[in-house]
Amino acid sequence: QLQLVESGGGLVQPGGSLRLSCTASGDSLDYYTIGWFRQAPGKERERVSCINPHGGTTTYADPVKGRFTISRDNAKNTVYLQMNSLNPEDTSIYYCAAVYGDCLLYLDGYFRERLPKDYDYWGQGTQVAVSS
Repeated sequence: QLQLVESGGGLVQPGGSLRLSCTASGDSLDYYTIGWFRQAPGKERERVSCINPHGGTTTYADPVKGRFTISRDNAKNTVYLQMNSLNPEDTSIYYCAAVYGDCLLYLDGYFRERLPKDYDYWGQGTQVAVSS
């Protein structure tokens, strides 16, 4: 059974940076797509970024494009989310999730990003707070 643990969250000032890690145990990440999601109090869980098993495909939600970078080191069974130029709107609990397959699903003739319900394994989350 794959288990995921997020780390690297914390309190940072606006404009600062953090690097989150998602480390797996119980199975190899070699064949898993990993997604990062976040959820703020009172809001739905939203997609942040995704990386396919070999890193050839990465996707980003519009609010984080140009500021966040997803990467993976399969030898360490770890996926990273580098977050730069953080702002208060980035304050959330950040979760990583895993699924066999790619970042995009082909359904009804078109590709779409995987939703939270499309992922099979989840970590417990790490808190990110951006405040002065």
